Amino acid sequence: MIRVLLVDDQLLVRAGFRALLDAQPDIEVVGEAADGQTAVHLVHELRPDVVLMDIRMPVCDGLAATRQITRDERLSEVKVVMLTTFELDEYVFEAIRSGASGFLVKDTEPEELLRAVRAVVAGDALLSPGVTRRLIAEFAARSKAPADAEDLAELTEREREVMALVGIGLSNEEIARRLVVSPLTAKTHVSRTMVKLGARDRAQLVVLAYESGLVRPGWLG
Repeated sequence: MIRVLLVDDQLLVRAGFRALLDAQPDIEVVGEAADGQTAVHLVHELRPDVVLMDIRMPVCDGLAATRQITRDERLSEVKVVMLTTFELDEYVFEAIRSGASGFLVKDTEPEELLRAVRAVVAGDALLSPGVTRRLIAEFAARSKAPADAEDLAELTEREREVMALVGIGLSNEEIARRLVVSPLTAKTHVSRTMVKLGARDRAQLVVLAYESGLVRPGWLG
């Protein structure tokens, strides 16, 4: 059973998400919060698998709450998916840099929301669709200048290649086709790269790919 915490200051939004999620045989909404501060408290108390987190909220916004959650080693298994009203929300890239595993627009199709919840629990990314690739590039272009690539020194040449492909938004299957390897081999390379770099999840690996200069905005091959 996938345990979900809903965090949004709009009661109707939470009610709509709860109705959809609770109707699934493998998903259970274990709690709700109307602000980030309450959300952080409930995450410690309930230990959900996924937190659907609004960005703009009173008391403590979603970005601050996400940073508190993702920086706490005791909560390393909790995945945060940010909810935003607009696809080009200026806070989206910052949210992913803060440790969120991905993001969704609030008016996303029900099937996409369910797929997203299941995907992050499975360790997959919400960074595969073309629209998300464009968004990541857009926000990466606004981010700080690339850091020194010395942090990538312990990666093999193939792992760097795989990391670059993850950075432009390719899924494991797409990486496998690009490199002419099996999807399992591609997934293994991605996993090893994440372990070596201490990346919390695939979304953070994308950010590291941009911040190290391994991938530059616009490389959407």
